Amino acid sequence: MRAGGYGGYLEPPEPALRTQVTSGGGVQLNVETHGPQRPSAPTIVLIHGWTCSIAFWAPVIRALRGQFRVVAYDQRGHGGTEHPGDAGCSIEALADDLEAVLHETVPVGGRAVLAGHSMGGMAIMAAAPRQPVLDRVGGVLLASTGAANLLGEALAIPLAGFVPALVAAQHWLITSAAPLGPVSQPMISYLTLGPDAPAELAAVNAAIIQGCDRRARAAWGHVLARLDVTAGLVRLDVPTRVLVGQADRLTPPVHARQLARHLPRLAGLTELPGVGHMTPLEAPEVVAGLIRELAAMAEQATPGGARQPVP
Repeated sequence: MRAGGYGGYLEPPEPALRTQVTSGGGVQLNVETHGPQRPSAPTIVLIHGWTCSIAFWAPVIRALRGQFRVVAYDQRGHGGTEHPGDAGCSIEALADDLEAVLHETVPVGGRAVLAGHSMGGMAIMAAAPRQPVLDRVGGVLLASTGAANLLGEALAIPLAGFVPALVAAQHWLITSAAPLGPVSQPMISYLTLGPDAPAELAAVNAAIIQGCDRRARAAWGHVLARLDVTAGLVRLDVPTRVLVGQADRLTPPVHARQLARHLPRLAGLTELPGVGHMTPLEAPEVVAGLIRELAAMAEQATPGGARQPVP
């Protein structure tokens, strides 16, 4: 279900094409394509995070669709993609889904720029050891994400890293299937946004998160609680930018700095003062700018700048 009821740059644009891509276990992924539909157009693939959806990328899509072919998909149990049950939520499933989308949307011989936010970045790292994935990737933006020890480093509950009872509370917060009603917006804003996020953005952000299937939210919460994709991180051998908000409580800057230390081809680390976890909503112009830089690098690295057509 698409978030709605708001205007301006936060309003999800209508896609040029909406399709279904079949992934592991027969899961049908909801995929949208924006911008020019010619196969030669540079391709950007956007992968949203936990409890979000394609609508989360609205301001970034608006910024890029005039120049690029922008592909975005709903992760399992999010947005327009079905929830396959707890057994269908795993690190392997994250990689399967990304590989399936790339296979269907990136021309043979073409290399897309991937931008992954939070769990979307984890999907990229999970898929990095797969050669068919890397063969279609020319650059990566890892935004507000981490490779391991997510609960140990999270600041959702102050002092949770030092007080055992608070560790358990933080684990419950991440893995609970409790309903998120309208009264939850202040808590959602506290956890996910910087202190100066405007009210309209906070309302949109909360609506997207509240719209996530609570069973899927809990299932993926359990996956994230034990996630470790460090092995994929060190295999991500493409130019990679790392982005984090300095006020991020869910994946604080310690994660971004660890990513930067281990990436084979770090293209830069950006830390944004006053910005929380939702960097593509809070700082879309920065996110779009970093994607453009990576796209330019990928284009220069393509022999002759040529792209092969879809077979």
